[in-house]
Amino acid sequence: MTPCAFSFPIVRLAGIAAIVLAPAAATAEPVASDRHAAVLEKVVGGLDHPWGLAFLPDGTMLVTERPGRLRLVEGGRLSDPVAGVPAVAARGQGGLLDVALDPEFSDNQRVYLAYAEAGEGGAGTAVARGRLVRAGGAARLDDVTVIFRQQPKVSGNGHFGARLVFARDGTLFVGLGERQKKTPAQDLGSHLGKVVRITRDGGVPPGNPFAGREGARPEIWSWGHRNIQGAALDPATGRLWTVEHGARGGDEINVPAAGANHGWPVISYGVDYSGAKIGVGRSAPGMEQPLYYWDPSIAPSGLAFYEADAFPAWRGDAFVGALKGQMLVRLDRENGRIVGEERLLAGRIGRIRDVRVGPDGALYLLTDNGGDGIWRLGPAD
Repeated sequence: MTPCAFSFPIVRLAGIAAIVLAPAAATAEPVASDRHAAVLEKVVGGLDHPWGLAFLPDGTMLVTERPGRLRLVEGGRLSDPVAGVPAVAARGQGGLLDVALDPEFSDNQRVYLAYAEAGEGGAGTAVARGRLVRAGGAARLDDVTVIFRQQPKVSGNGHFGARLVFARDGTLFVGLGERQKKTPAQDLGSHLGKVVRITRDGGVPPGNPFAGREGARPEIWSWGHRNIQGAALDPATGRLWTVEHGARGGDEINVPAAGANHGWPVISYGVDYSGAKIGVGRSAPGMEQPLYYWDPSIAPSGLAFYEADAFPAWRGDAFVGALKGQMLVRLDRENGRIVGEERLLAGRIGRIRDVRVGPDGALYLLTDNGGDGIWRLGPAD
């Protein structure tokens, strides 16, 4: 089946300033695309299951490694692990996951981390924040505080999520997996299978749809999610987009609105791993349809919108990494609709875990192959 697309409005925003980020090696491989000639360069290797990436204002990268290390990447060099990172439950799909900068990072140097945390009942996704201190060649996190803990903690080693995205109003969206438990995604008394929205210190902001409802977790923004692996704000609208894994087929892009139920495990465009039907089928009253889906599955991970100047014909498009397909997918958006997709780098660099747009307008890709690293997809000269 070919992917389905639904309409969504867009407008254009201005490009971002360029900062040159030097790759680790001078060798660049050509990449053919429908609209641009590009080159692929490896920035740095030697990472162990890198998962999340964020750019500091000076162009330095912060990258997480799932076993529990946070590192800086500057000038093609990989730093020693940053001290002060919370202890993580590094097993299965769990460990140190996403990283995001405070909207006022230039003033407060705060960094936010999503990770799997062990505790009573098993493990769950947590969010901590700390102040990044760089002194000479070393770096550390000071004043580390856990601001959110997914409840309840449960057994198992899968479907932790978790992506961090700051909204325009400064609140923080956290995309959470349902920990392979399925039905808790439909339980408002559980954080499993939800997008939560919290303040920068972990409080409940005004406007959360279930705050004050008896038996509901007040942090919940949307529900009925399976395993969120990518999230970003649409630069045209400021609305959150999420990318989540289906089972066999049914990978989805969603636009979670306040109080929206996205259906898992009642509805899905895929089938269970056994081949059995999931829930009642593809639709049900009161449950949202995905903006876009893949069947068969590509195991999408990472999401970025392109609004920079290096690839002008890609402005307004979205980019998604793929684990199963080992590729980068460009979603072509025209006149408010996703009208198609282009598949790049298939099988060339392995499982693409995260996608970010750098301050130089290039795309930066994390490959999650065990001993890999960061790649730069930039314009050909």
